[in-house]
Order: sequence, then C-alpha cells, then structure tokens
Amino acid sequence: MTLTPGVFKAYDVRGLYPGEIDEQGAARVGRAFVEVTGARRVAVGHDVRLSSPSMAAAFMDGVVAGGADVTFLGLCATEMVYFAVAEGGYDAGAAITASHNPPQYTGAKMVLAGALPLAGDSGIGEVGRLAMGPDLPAAAVPGGRSTDAGLLGRFVDACLGMVDTSRIGGLRVVLDAANGMAGVYLPPVLERIGIDAVPCFLEPDGRFPNHEPNPLLEENRAFIEAKVVEERADLGIAWDGDADRCFFIDETGQFVPGDFLTALLAEHLLARRGPSTIVYDLRASWAVRDAVTAAGGTPDEFRVGHAFIKRRMREVDALFAGEVSGHYYFRDFSYADTGLIPALLVLELLAERGRPMSELIAAYRERYHISGEINSTVADVPGALGRLRERYADGRQAEIDGLSVSYDDWHFNVRPSNTEPLLRLNLESLVSEADMARRRDEVLAVIREG
Repeated sequence: MTLTPGVFKAYDVRGLYPGEIDEQGAARVGRAFVEVTGARRVAVGHDVRLSSPSMAAAFMDGVVAGGADVTFLGLCATEMVYFAVAEGGYDAGAAITASHNPPQYTGAKMVLAGALPLAGDSGIGEVGRLAMGPDLPAAAVPGGRSTDAGLLGRFVDACLGMVDTSRIGGLRVVLDAANGMAGVYLPPVLERIGIDAVPCFLEPDGRFPNHEPNPLLEENRAFIEAKVVEERADLGIAWDGDADRCFFIDETGQFVPGDFLTALLAEHLLARRGPSTIVYDLRASWAVRDAVTAAGGTPDEFRVGHAFIKRRMREVDALFAGEVSGHYYFRDFSYADTGLIPALLVLELLAERGRPMSELIAAYRERYHISGEINSTVADVPGALGRLRERYADGRQAEIDGLSVSYDDWHFNVRPSNTEPLLRLNLESLVSEADMARRRDEVLAVIREG
C-alpha cells in the first residue's frame, strides 16, 4: 500500500500515482471518509485520468467496507458530482480527480450533503489521520452498490435552465476542453444552443496529449489565444481538467482576467435578479467591488479558497461568487462552482449586448491595472510578512488571509502557500500600468529581501 501524509491538502486529496497514493491507499481514504462523515449514502464519479477508474473502484470499496451504500456516477466532471449529491440528497460524495494537474497525478475532491466541501479545517485532516493510522474495522454489514446512468442528461438540463437558450446564437466560439471532462458535457450542450462552435480537444483522453489542462498557465492558453484570432471567433472558452473552472479569451486573442469576468457576470446577474450579495476573493481587482455596487448589489470580500467561499455564500445567501482563479459559484447550483454555467451566461450576455468581449471589459482594463498573481520563494515567510507590515505601516492593513494593505489608489495582498515556502502577491493600481509595475516591483523587493 502507498499512502503518504502529503496527499492530504487544504481542499482535497492529491498526489502522484502510484508513488504517493495507490489503490490500497484510496480504499483507506474511502473507508476513513465514511467514518469521519457518518455518511450512509455516497455518490462517486471520476475523471478521465488513466488511473481514475481503478482509484474510484478502490475508493468505493472503502466506502462499502464502512457500511455505506455507494452510487457510481461513472465518468463525469467534478461539478456533476456536486450536482448529483445535492439533487439526489446524498449524505456525501467524491470526485476522483487531480483537477488541473498533469496526468501522473490522482486525488479526490470530497463533499458533504448539499455539496458542501470537506476541507482541511473541516474534515480532510481527520480523514488523513484515520487513513494513515491503524486499520479501521469493516462494518458488520457492508454497504450496497448502484449505478446512476442518467446523470449527464439531468445535469445538462439543469445548467441550460439557468439561461435563455433562445437568446444564445450568432456567435463563433472556440472551445478548448484540453481532453478533459468538459468534453463529456459539451456535446449535448452544443446540440441545444445556436452557436457556431469550433471544438478543440473535446475527446476525453487521460494522457492530455495536446497540452496540460491548466488554462491559468500562459503556455496552456497559447493554443486557444491563437485559434480565436485564426478563426476570427467572437470568443474562446477553455476548461481545466475536471471542468469545474472555465477561462475566457476575447475576440482579439487576449485573456480575460477572472476578476474582470466576475465583475461582468455580477452585473449581468444583478440586472436579472435584483439586489443581492456578491462574494469575491480578496485577491480581486476593485473592479468587482465597484461593479457590484454600481449594479445595486452588496459586495462581500472574503478569503481565498472554495471551502471558505461556499460557506460564506451560505452565511450571506449570496447570489453569485467569483474567484480570480476561475472558480464561479451560484446560489442556484447549491452554492457550488461550475465551469458550464458561467460559459453559458457569458454566451447569453454577449448575444444580448451585441458587443464584443473586448469592448465589454475595456473600461476595466483602462481603470484597473492588475499584476496577476506572482509567486516568490522565501526562506522565512513570517519574516517577509513582518517586513511588509513595517514597510507599509501607513496603509490600511488587514490579516484575514495573509496580509492585505490598501491605500486610496492602490492595494495588495500577500498570502502564504498552504504547501510550499511561497508568498503569492496580487497588486493593483488605479493610477496607471506604469504605477502598478513600480509598486509591484517595490513590494516584490521587500518580499525577496535577503
């Protein structure tokens, strides 16, 4: 058996297969998952990675050994597991996936009833402790097994029900599934919306032969950015490996930052649904705050991470939430993140407004100058944060998630990594691109001092 402590992350289980976790390890995680959650009914699906079928089978063996009934969802996107758990009233669920990581990784994203995430401070640590400890006894009566063969159709119906499909039409759109899980749900969606699609890498292939399924990295976006221009398309949409995140390219081939997209979607949803709270992560551009306020909503800035965002949405009954990293969450989707619904909403928005994406975000690009996330390896994380506190003592400081410092016309957040000796900087200036670059370099110099 292989199961190493490092696979138990803040938000999921993830590691190299089989060097850090193998099938026997997955079975122990499944058994511990039932013990920690007390679940009696569990839904399990898996992504397209070559290791995923056997890892899912082993995880389910552990669930059954714990006395819980398991329903196998088969090959599906992570958001389809969220949907299945909430719709079916399951006590818990798991997607066997390593998200956007390269093909040699495996893992599991685990949720409780209502698709509420199991996270480091609310369960994953305990699952890890039990899974790494002495063997848990098998239940006196093992659980049963069943299969849900109709999930895809129900999921697609639910997502399409959140937009007016009759309004979506006349757009030429490049779609890059990166051979990941978006290739499972896009074909039936495309049959029902009137776009001129240019499908790319929709065939699920766990080797990810064309490029890694992580569109946040520039090298993985190079294909779709060039393809949008080549095809003279109105838009490009790329998904990550397990398809719970989507990313947008405007008609000029430029990447649309996640915070600008959050602002755009917030405006669109508030216009349709009326005043409501919109949650966003504290790395985001002030464009989100300002757009939400202007649209009559209530902006609510919160800490980074899907587990925190989902809990916060429930606390304030938020209509929508967005993260810089491309996660978009919806109250009408059990407060969960999805890669399909934002894609559909953007298509609806573009068709309604009749203007290109570059024009829709032009005002954001002109006013809000953002650095994007910049990582720095530092030997002494607390020491670097201390230097920043002292250097920027005249700013408004907050320590909800790392250190945030605000001035009237610029601000930044620096967050430690959960797993590495890294500090992550996000900075914005309202003055100019040059001012942003100057401030960015100044803060980086303080971080990297010594």
